[in-house]
Amino acid sequence: MLGRLGGWCARHGRLVLAAWILLAAALTAGTLVFGRPVSNNASIPGTDAQQAHDLMRQGFGPGYDPGGTFQVVLYSKDKPLIDAGRKRAVERAMARVRDVPHVVQVDTPYRVGGLSRNLVIGVITVRLSGNDSGDLAATSRSISAAVEPVRAAGVEAVLADNGTPADKEIKTGSSEIIGVACALLVLLLAFGTLVAALVPVFTALISLGVGLGVIGLLGHLVDVPKQASVMASMIGLGVGIDYALFLLSRHRKLLADGVPVQESVRRTAQGAGGAVFFAGGTVVIALTALVLGGFPLLRTLGWITGISVVCAVLTSLTLVPALLGLLGHRINALRVPFVGPRRDAAHSAASGWAGLGTWVAGRPWRVLVVAIAVLGALAAPALALKLGPLDDGYADRGQDARRAYELMETGFGPGSNGPLIVVGELDAAVAAGDPPAPAVKRVGDRLADVPGVTYVSPAKVNVSGRSVLFQVVTRYAPSDPRAGEVVRDVRALGIPGARLHVGGEVAGMADASDRIAERTPLVIGVVVLLSALLLLLAFRAPLVAIKAALMNLISLGAAFGALAIVFSYGLGSGLVGLDPPVSAEGSYLSTLFFTVPIDSYVPLMLFAVLFGLSMDYEVFLLTSVRQAYQRHGDNRRAVAEGLGATGRVITSAALIMVVVFVAFIAYPDPLVKVFGVGLAVAIAVDATVIRGLLVPATMVLLGRLNWWCPAWLDRILPDLSVAGHGEDDDEEPQVTAHSEKALAGAGR
Repeated sequence: MLGRLGGWCARHGRLVLAAWILLAAALTAGTLVFGRPVSNNASIPGTDAQQAHDLMRQGFGPGYDPGGTFQVVLYSKDKPLIDAGRKRAVERAMARVRDVPHVVQVDTPYRVGGLSRNLVIGVITVRLSGNDSGDLAATSRSISAAVEPVRAAGVEAVLADNGTPADKEIKTGSSEIIGVACALLVLLLAFGTLVAALVPVFTALISLGVGLGVIGLLGHLVDVPKQASVMASMIGLGVGIDYALFLLSRHRKLLADGVPVQESVRRTAQGAGGAVFFAGGTVVIALTALVLGGFPLLRTLGWITGISVVCAVLTSLTLVPALLGLLGHRINALRVPFVGPRRDAAHSAASGWAGLGTWVAGRPWRVLVVAIAVLGALAAPALALKLGPLDDGYADRGQDARRAYELMETGFGPGSNGPLIVVGELDAAVAAGDPPAPAVKRVGDRLADVPGVTYVSPAKVNVSGRSVLFQVVTRYAPSDPRAGEVVRDVRALGIPGARLHVGGEVAGMADASDRIAERTPLVIGVVVLLSALLLLLAFRAPLVAIKAALMNLISLGAAFGALAIVFSYGLGSGLVGLDPPVSAEGSYLSTLFFTVPIDSYVPLMLFAVLFGLSMDYEVFLLTSVRQAYQRHGDNRRAVAEGLGATGRVITSAALIMVVVFVAFIAYPDPLVKVFGVGLAVAIAVDATVIRGLLVPATMVLLGRLNWWCPAWLDRILPDLSVAGHGEDDDEEPQVTAHSEKALAGAGR
């Protein structure tokens, strides 16, 4: 079917090309006209923090809900804020803020707890009502413009909202351009011609345009996380170029062998296209399995990012054949002098990879032991991976969020950047008493006695009298694990007549971490099981499917080990562009080496992405080995030939993926840096140690068992095998799944 589809696209190349360009242009125009609404759904149903947030919305007045409050942090360097001139400027600014749409209450800094002890730092609290979460950026700009009278009076004014770091908008920048430029350079080195190098890049850009357009317009129907666009760019750009690269490499080889253009495109779509289809399927399965994680942000981020992968697969199976049909032999035009392999050079490169396969096949046990030792050493640091909320103290030093964080920490202590919102449900008998009821005072007193608490705000009782709210400031920053301990201590308080619930950033992230830890085994099990099942359908070989899933888990260990080295041990956190928090500033070395917590949902997201991407190379390698094995039945020879046929293209594809991910490390957002480091290291290790050494060694040791399939299972499996056809569809395979018994000696 894929061969017929590819052949049709090649014959109607102009139509297919025009359709994709028009679709990308229409979707891009749609996002420009209608906008890209984004809204992180930070709710975690069934948790204590969510219950606290729900109670906050019940009669406490405007702004008492997550995302409904802004803070304007003031810093008067040369005069105290109580200076008459400065105070008048602050009052004028507050009057202008009240005129901003959706602002219903503005709390003066000249209140209890609104000024620092030295009177040079103050906080204006702005409460909103009816403001759509997608309009927070516009509201923030309006408030910032409204406080300009304060700045004119010589007072620094920066905005800090009460969202979590996951809510902060990640703006696209130059990383995509850098990634594309580096990928184009790798493609020039791989193909040696400008036309061939441009085909994967053009295809990936069209795919990315369509994917981002769909994601942008989906924001009008569902909550689209602000990270969705950058994650889609990272994954979509990488797989889009890779999939087109695999197809193009196969097509050029067939053309060099004298196969006519149309037939070459058909064979390419039939063989390599099937591998692309199943490889993309594993990535989509891994990402959509995140719906089981129990964290709405993670769930939505997973399936929306999968849209970019689906677009990459569709363009690879349709647009690439169309371009190949249109270009014909001109695919090799515009050769770059002294760059890229000619046919003899390509043959030498393939022979080199085949030689590596032969070398591994001659000493599989020794290679297996060495590879496992290397991977174990790379994964060992992962045991020290430090998880925790990533607060704005690690944001880029040029951002307002970082400046506001530092001013709040200086003026009111580190805990002021992540206060706990404690909501107590009062029993009916207690609520019926004359306010303030003794129980309300008792709750406040007990909260003040909790170790680590430095400030408890006056109680606020809702209109029904059934709930009471306190803002509790601890002495610990939001990213400090001890802040989470205070949350647990508050929840453990037993106060007669009141049931306490704790919300806020710290409590929400703590509950998210607990939920994710609880669901992680389920997500991992489903991803591994479904991916193994997909490989079983692709290769009709149970042991190959199980082994491939296990190999991908091994590559994940190396990625988490790298994350631990860079962020948990701090060996190079400054080198990836992170600014140290105030507490870590000092010597030159402290600006390069400092520990950074990793949000609890990041490892699970990385697992899904990396598991799917690692399976890509497994599918392409196994497809080639299987085809060679079907031709002659010699397992050792098939491994060497399979590695020789795919080694160069897999290495080129992995290098492209690595440079794309490394380019994204330049983003100022710490979350993107974590993903960039983890993805780049995992792909590099996967394409070298695992696919170059570990997989060939294990395949040699398993011998003919690689392709063994019980007769009963072979009968019930649908005929979807991507490797059941030789590379040349007109050749009948000499060895099939039904003739394994005749190969008793083929496993040498």
